[in-house]
Amino acid sequence: MIYYIADLHLHHKNILHMSRRPFADLDEMHRTIRQNWNAAVSPEDDVYLVGDVCFGFNGEIAGYIRNLPGRKHLIIGNHDRKYLEIQKFRDLFDSIDTYLMIEDEGRKVVLFHYPILEWDGYFRGWYHVYGHIHNNDGNFANQLLKREEFRNAFNAGVDLNDFTPQTLYQLIARKNSELTFS
Repeated sequence: MIYYIADLHLHHKNILHMSRRPFADLDEMHRTIRQNWNAAVSPEDDVYLVGDVCFGFNGEIAGYIRNLPGRKHLIIGNHDRKYLEIQKFRDLFDSIDTYLMIEDEGRKVVLFHYPILEWDGYFRGWYHVYGHIHNNDGNFANQLLKREEFRNAFNAGVDLNDFTPQTLYQLIARKNSELTFS
């Protein structure tokens, strides 16, 4: 099975306020993400972390990520770049890419941390999974991506997806249930 998740922001205290996360503190956030991940993902699954894994890398965060089940693939986000120089950070992932095209149960998927308005395969019905813009409804990109022409673009951010890795089918179902395309 393939799962997607973005914008974990582990060890980022200000994200609790900035993204209105429903946690009293970082420990509760970390515990919830771990429990949800463990309930969804098995060791044989692939998980694409579509950027911004952590905000401050240390041994505690390394142990946290290492102990999450599944093969972890990093799509580099703006907060990940500085950690790429650290071998212990790179060793946590089975692959690291800036931009990646994969196939998920016969569907072509383009992965990039930032939302793209026209991705490779856009006119052929390919899918795009991104992160970065969190749950900020005032963000112009969030508003634009709710239009019908972007029905195949999905925000994998934890803030929108119950702090749980999602399958492509789950991302599709969530977007279709929330939006009425005109």
